[in-house]
Amino acid sequence: MALSDQLSKLAAKAKEAEDRAAAAQGKAKAQLEQDVKAARRSAQEHADQMRKNADTDKGVASDWWSDMQRSWSDHVDAVRKQVDEKKAEHDQAAAERHAYSTEEDAAYAIDYAYGAVEEAEYAVLEAILARKDADELASSSPSTA
Repeated sequence: MALSDQLSKLAAKAKEAEDRAAAAQGKAKAQLEQDVKAARRSAQEHADQMRKNADTDKGVASDWWSDMQRSWSDHVDAVRKQVDEKKAEHDQAAAERHAYSTEEDAAYAIDYAYGAVEEAEYAVLEAILARKDADELASSSPSTA
């Protein structure tokens, strides 16, 4: 898939997430719980695929990206564990703390994703420039055939 197509896919996913979040406000709790489970499952599948790709592509992708992916996976696992533990608490004060904590986690996740999009834009532009440099060098150097 072309890098520009991947950016388009990313933009579409961000818009889909925005639309689902807006629609969630008016949903019944039971339906929202199902949506949360589906979103978690989808995010986990993507994280698993990224982990698999990072392991498969060692030497192709930079070590930094592999380390970043592992770090993100560890963070996601820790947050999910905390969320699961908090769900066990049932009093109002605990529910309020949990709501606040998950809202803060969501805000940080959005900020992180925003930074990831900016980094993706930079990486795509850098890749395009590197390709142009390589093509320019190939066309200006004598043929080795």
